[in-house]
Amino acid sequence: MRCPDGGSPTGGLAQGTDGGLYGTTNQGGSSDCPPGCGTVFSLSVGLGPFVQTNPMSGKVGATVVILGNNLKGATSVTFNGTPATFKASKMDITTKVPTGATTGTVVVTTPNGTLTSNAPFQVSQ
Repeated sequence: MRCPDGGSPTGGLAQGTDGGLYGTTNQGGSSDCPPGCGTVFSLSVGLGPFVQTNPMSGKVGATVVILGNNLKGATSVTFNGTPATFKASKMDITTKVPTGATTGTVVVTTPNGTLTSNAPFQVSQ
């Protein structure tokens, strides 16, 4: 049986930094697709956008890339309240763990609002 909108979900859902949930199926797709093509789908359940750090831990002075949406024009980045210097583009921010930073959330202020990390950044010694 064809399921143009997908069938037999595979794997788990992944949350994008836009707040949406994303997943895949191993059935479905266009009518000219052979069995096993599958689909990619998204689901909105009202979760808000956030930022994610890569890596999720580091020492003072370590380089960190902050991932998110609409980050260009960011006006501040803090590591658990400690301000950091940074360079922002539309999809990411490059920064370094600032002196005095402690384990906690990373907060980015943009012209569109404030985004908080979905997991605490671990500052190591």
